[in-house]
Amino acid sequence: MNERTRVAWTFLIPMLVLMAAVAGWPLARSIWFSLTDTNINDISAGNFVGLSNYFGEYGLFFNSNYTEGFWASDWGVAIGNTFKFAIVSVLLETLFGLGVAMLLNQDFKGRMLVRTAVLVPWAIPTIVSAKMWGWMLHDQFGLINQLMLDWHLIAQKIAWTADPAYALWTVVAVDVWKTTPFMALLILAALQTLPKDCYEAAKVDGVHPLRVFFKVTLPLIKGPLFVAVVFRLLDALRIFDLIFVLTSNSGSTISMSGFVRREMVDNGNLGFGSAASTSLTIIIFVTAVLFLRAARVKLSEESS
Repeated sequence: MNERTRVAWTFLIPMLVLMAAVAGWPLARSIWFSLTDTNINDISAGNFVGLSNYFGEYGLFFNSNYTEGFWASDWGVAIGNTFKFAIVSVLLETLFGLGVAMLLNQDFKGRMLVRTAVLVPWAIPTIVSAKMWGWMLHDQFGLINQLMLDWHLIAQKIAWTADPAYALWTVVAVDVWKTTPFMALLILAALQTLPKDCYEAAKVDGVHPLRVFFKVTLPLIKGPLFVAVVFRLLDALRIFDLIFVLTSNSGSTISMSGFVRREMVDNGNLGFGSAASTSLTIIIFVTAVLFLRAARVKLSEESS
């Protein structure tokens, strides 16, 4: 081992030890609990049950009691809700964020003030924004219902956060409002690094702005754009607070994180909840790996 490698390990070892203490030990402890029937009221009394919490009679997967199929079970519904929320919200936030970033990248008077104002929804804590939207979306005295009635867009007030037909998509809309500035900020950072000479040449040649966007801008920011989408996707897959505050974690909107919280805290099933938590970690990890692999293949094909 040369001197440079030795110095690098000297600086890395404290960080690795800290990560093992802060992240590694709790993860290992959670995995162990997932193999037991531990109850939160008496942690020391749990018995080893192997993979029964995952595949047993009352397990998360291949449960013999799922008479209507896996996707009709509470855990299946939680997985479906989480992926619906993640895919739709990330897609909309990326599209809107790209549009906002393109606008903020233009040179106009008061640009810095507008950039600061755009970040306000993202800067508001999630709990605060969720409560604020919860009041505005209230089915009896909410501002949204009253405005839509006054504008004759609806015939009667709608329970946006209680009706299963609207609840999940209402949460998506609130999340898009809050997180679009985050995507816009990441995309704007990528736009700021683009060379100006290609745009000046396109302007001199009279190339249409849309053609410039699809042929120049989008290919140049595709790498950073994929990174932004990955960050947002990983965050969306562990959604809990927004859904819990807006819909009280109802069965129609429960996420995987909400399912873990319900089993561990409300029901006290620490072992079963830990199995759900471990499964959530694996699902997020596999999703990230598959997405990154697909993005890498796509980028390599386009560069070749």
